[in-house]
Amino acid sequence: MLKTPHEILRELGEAIRARRIGQGWSQIEAASRAGIGHRTWRRLETDGQATIETLVNAAIALRCEDGISQLFPGPAAGSLDELLKRQAALAQPRPRRRAPRQGKPQ
Repeated sequence: MLKTPHEILRELGEAIRARRIGQGWSQIEAASRAGIGHRTWRRLETDGQATIETLVNAAIALRCEDGISQLFPGPAAGSLDELLKRQAALAQPRPRRRAPRQGKPQ
């Protein structure tokens, strides 16, 4: 079922509120644990409005941070060969790039 951005934000805010209440915390305590202001926390719960950083801080405070990394999974492999190629590419170390030298002005 497709949802509007407003519906998703509202549901997210409701889930955050339910999790906070489940922890037995007031909004002030949750905001303090997340390192954000009380008004910011209240806006997060009521409207779902927040920066990504605020959302991550709230998730950590509520002990839900594991789910954030799963929010945008990589694309599914079309074949086993493609999956093996991706795994091999991830296993190779990335080449290090050197910073440009600070030359003397001429």
